[in-house]
Order: sequence, then C-alpha cells, then structure tokens
Amino acid sequence: MYQRLRDLREDRDLKQREVAELLRCSQQVYSNYELGQRDIPTDVLIRLSDFYKVSVDYLLGLTNNPVRNL
Repeated sequence: MYQRLRDLREDRDLKQREVAELLRCSQQVYSNYELGQRDIPTDVLIRLSDFYKVSVDYLLGLTNNPVRNL
C-alpha cells in the first residue's frame, strides 16, 4: 500500500510537502504514511482516493485495478 502512495505521488511529479498541504498535515506525517510508520486514518484514505481518482481498495492493495466504482 505504501509504495502505491509514493508511486501515485511521483507519477504526478508532486513533492511530499504538496500532498501534505492537501491533507492538512505536516510533511513528516505524510512521509510516515508513505513509509508505513504511521497508520493512515480513514478520512485521509478517502481524500487520497478522491485526489488521485483511484479506489480506496487500490490504495490499500486489495486490488490492482485503480478504477473507482461509483
């Protein structure tokens, strides 16, 4: 799951600081999410899913299909 967060961010040429600002957290907190050193709260997963336009299941590694079923 954590590698997917990094890959999604890097594919969009974003810095951790930029994603952290979107999530209203510090760069260090976001870094800890990517490193798997901190659990990601549900509301943050939803915001990331909306931002990257992928399913939460994809972020969690439950599927390899990033498409959201709305």
